[in-house]
Amino acid sequence: MMRHQHETRPGWWRSRLNWALIGFLAIAGFFLFTEHRAHVLGVLPLVLVALCPLLHLFGHHGHGGHGAHRPPDDGRKEP
Repeated sequence: MMRHQHETRPGWWRSRLNWALIGFLAIAGFFLFTEHRAHVLGVLPLVLVALCPLLHLFGHHGHGGHGAHRPPDDGRKEP
């Protein structure tokens, strides 16, 4: 029986290049947010209003949607 040897690659966090990239992205994100905070926070209410139709469409899966509406049961049995 042959045994397969699996080569284990070091994780992405062990590379200095990846740590430098993470640091650069964190600094760039910080300055991008601080410089454009008024634009980002000013658009936030509009984004919430724009999400309302999507939440309505995808939020109805829990109760059967609009096709499952039936007339109320009045207690009578049909023959």
